Parts: sequence; C-alpha cells; structure tokens
Amino acid sequence: MPNDHQAWGWTPGAGLDGLQLIRKPLPMPGPGQVLVANQAIALNPVDWKICEWGHADWRQGTVPGVDGAGIVVAVGDGVDLPLGGRVAYHQSLSRDGSFAEHCLLDANLVMHIPANLDIAAAATVPCPALTAWQALAKVAEGASRDVLVIGAGGAVAYYLVQLALQRGLQVWATAAPKHHAHLRELGVAEVFDYQSGDWQGELRHALGERPLHALFDTVSAAHAASLAHLLGYNGHLVCIQDRQEQAPLPAFSSAISLHEVALNSVHAHGRLRDRQVLKAEGERLLQAVADGRLLAPARRDFAFETLPVALRQLKDGSRVGKWVTRL
Repeated sequence: MPNDHQAWGWTPGAGLDGLQLIRKPLPMPGPGQVLVANQAIALNPVDWKICEWGHADWRQGTVPGVDGAGIVVAVGDGVDLPLGGRVAYHQSLSRDGSFAEHCLLDANLVMHIPANLDIAAAATVPCPALTAWQALAKVAEGASRDVLVIGAGGAVAYYLVQLALQRGLQVWATAAPKHHAHLRELGVAEVFDYQSGDWQGELRHALGERPLHALFDTVSAAHAASLAHLLGYNGHLVCIQDRQEQAPLPAFSSAISLHEVALNSVHAHGRLRDRQVLKAEGERLLQAVADGRLLAPARRDFAFETLPVALRQLKDGSRVGKWVTRL
C-alpha cells in the first residue's frame, strides 16, 4: 500500500479554476471505517456547486466529490467487510471526497455492487437515485395518483420518473423537447416543454377534474413556489433543490405539505437505523439497475486528468449525459 495518493485538491475562493491535482497522505481507516481504492468516479451538480460556493469544513487541499465506486483495500476495527469487495458510496461533504485514487468512508454506508453491474455504472447511481427515492418517499397516498416531475431530463428526475411509475402513479413531466419521446416510451402520460408559454394550461386541461397530488421540483425554491398553485387539496410540494423558507400559499387554503430533500445530511444527522435503511435502499437500486428494471442515464466518459473541464461542462449543460471516469 502506498503512503500517498493522487487527488484533486480545492482552493478557497477559486472555484473550479482552483482545483489542482496534488498528492495527499493516504488515510488509514479507524474504527467503523473502510478505505476504498476508486475504480470509477461520477460527477453530480452538487460537486461544482460546493466547489464554487465553498463549505464550512473545507480547507486548502480538501478533496471534493460525493459519488464513487471501487475496491475495499483496508478496514478498521469492527468492520466486517471483505478485502477486495466491490462497493459504491455517497460521501459526506464534510470529508475528503471521491475525486481521488482512494476514499475513506463510514463502513455502514458503503453499498455492495451486484456482480453483473459494471463498476462505472455503479458509481453513477448513489446520489441521483437515492435522492429520487427520498423525494418519492416524502409523498403519502392521496385522493389522486397524478404527480408532476419538473426537469425530467436530469439524472435525479429521470430516476424519479421511473420509481414513481413503478409505484403505480400517473406521471406528468416537463423536459426539453429532445427528451420527450424517450420519457413517453417509459410510460409518462405527457411531457411538456417548460419553455412553452402555456404548458401549465395544457396540464390542467389534461388533468380535467383530477387534482395534482404531488409536484417534484428540481430547479429552485423560487421555481417550486411559483408552481404551488397547481397542487390540489392536501397535495405535496417536494423541493429537490433548496427548500421553502416561507409557505408559498395562504394558510387554510389548499393545505399543501412542504418537503425538503437533503441526502447528504444523513452523514451528520442520520442515526444508525437511518443509515441502515439508506444502505439497503441503495443496494436495491443498484440491483435494479443491474437487472434492467431501472434505467440509468446515458454515461459520458472523461479522463481523470480533465476532471475540472468535465465539471465545467456539467455546470454549463453543454453536454448531455452522466459524467463518469474510470481509474
């Protein structure tokens, strides 16, 4: 085992331009921890956002990145994981992340990868698929089974559409026109162009007298608030980006419920049972992708040495696909 390893280090206040390829001491696992040699790393929007916004726990040389997959190469006391096992993970934002040759993780949150799933495919699952699962879990049964997913061309919403359909919900969606045909093939009732001036009217006409039971927004808190009026009585407004700081509708009107989705918070605020449930659900999602019961977004490969360039292209939206690199 080497004494150090290669990693992308962050520079305070420099954004994506401040990412530097450096060498850091190789961390050794303590009690309850596991060291993973990364074989694949996936990019998520949260990665470029925190690189630009900063984080209270980040310092010069902190390694960004939340999603990865690789091989267990060392374990700490109390960890019952075999060396050489293939695992995927979603790392805490408060610790060195996945943009490196190795990653030190809490053993109770790493997820076993099915034998029939490519490791690069596995790396792309944790953040978007678990976020989609959490978002859907917020919504209880209601008088209507009609739900609306905003931005269904993105990875989180793409998984969410499929999970909602598998739950037996009637799914409506907004997305860029290039995604419409595929989303209809999945079973979405109708897909609307979010740049169309009257897509909300088209949705209301299609629903008729049926209320919209849930709305999943992947844009922003302000955008979600602007759509709250579409929900029916006792409906659910689920924010996957930001959260509602103020109720978007008057009190004692449609009585909608407001939901915040914060996957990474499990590291700081989740108890053992929360972690066990998340791990089990992650492994179920990985198996569903392996079996073809859950389709993953198309992958876009990049070289580890060009990671900042790929992050910038992810931010700009200039290339479609889920960015992943193999090590």
